[in-house]
Amino acid sequence: MAVCVHRKTDTQLAELFRPPFLDRTVRELAVILCLKQKGTAVPARFRLLTPDAQYADDAVIEHRTAGPDVHWDIYRERTRSRENIPPSILANADAIVIWHEMVIDTAFVDSLENCKIIVRAGVGFDHVDLEAAGRANIPVCNTPDYGTSEVADHAMALILAFARGIVSYHEALRADPVGNFSPEHAPLVRRIRGRTLGIVGLGRIGIATALRAKAFGMDIVAYDPYLPPGMEIALGVERVSSLDELLARSDVVSLHTPLTDETKNMIDGAALGKMKSDAVLINTARGAIVDTPALIAAIKSGTIAGAGLDVLPVEPPTADDPFSLAYSSLGGSKLDGRLIVTPHAAWSSPQSSGDARRLSVETAMMFLRGGQLRNLVNAEFLPGAG
Repeated sequence: MAVCVHRKTDTQLAELFRPPFLDRTVRELAVILCLKQKGTAVPARFRLLTPDAQYADDAVIEHRTAGPDVHWDIYRERTRSRENIPPSILANADAIVIWHEMVIDTAFVDSLENCKIIVRAGVGFDHVDLEAAGRANIPVCNTPDYGTSEVADHAMALILAFARGIVSYHEALRADPVGNFSPEHAPLVRRIRGRTLGIVGLGRIGIATALRAKAFGMDIVAYDPYLPPGMEIALGVERVSSLDELLARSDVVSLHTPLTDETKNMIDGAALGKMKSDAVLINTARGAIVDTPALIAAIKSGTIAGAGLDVLPVEPPTADDPFSLAYSSLGGSKLDGRLIVTPHAAWSSPQSSGDARRLSVETAMMFLRGGQLRNLVNAEFLPGAG
């Protein structure tokens, strides 16, 4: 219902917006709309802070989603440190919407004197101290319902890049478009129909990847100890009871788990040694799930055939990181044609970025305006938890 109120008297306004005619939120937004129509400055009711924004514009989606009574403080920190954010900004924030580059540790939480909620504009939250936030009675929520298609597409793209030699052919022809015009320059080309894809973690993205791989004729085996019984039947995949069995049977292993104490360095030298020598590892989940030096050594020694990575333990890597050293001298090395890395971009598309921004702000505002929580990830640490 559209209501124009700027021609009414104050008494009429009060009557119009008195319960039960309109609930509180609708009444507030209607008043704000009318103030804007009159050219009156709208007072900020909430202050939101994003310390590590991953967009270049002036928070257009954030402003539109949150409403005109929200003041935004937008920073683009890339050092994982809050040092460049004024203490007053931290202290006055009603909510924090973070991406993946700012660490929310105990010291950060202690600086939030007014914060009611922290929302991760993304899925993973291993850089957030959930317990510290819980002690401060601050709920932490994530945004799991974005980027599923993009990440699953990216996992398949990495599989296909090896199986069809796309990157190797491209690099060979860049070097010599005449002399290298031959299909002999890609070491891992193979037919993928009938091959076995092992998926570790059969959640939203794992399922989406499985469905795509099935369309290419791949056989799917999956390991996920937390998956309810029977899900594998509904999906038409084979469930295995151990990671070791999956590693031994798979021609391609694709990782789709969160980073936890249980999964950190889950794919280490011992795990890589259980894979087939012609197998390929794909990681679009979290970098620290894989022991990077062990992976590089395994490819060089022929323990496995190759790896496609979208994530690294430290992002961006330092110049002396084992990955940086290996990748900077890739050409002509034992890794050439066998290691493909993309810069944590599996989730990225204009549509996915827009979804992450909109949904994360919606989550923050749902709680600030109405006390409603969704996608809560630190319930066990909040006061009163079981």
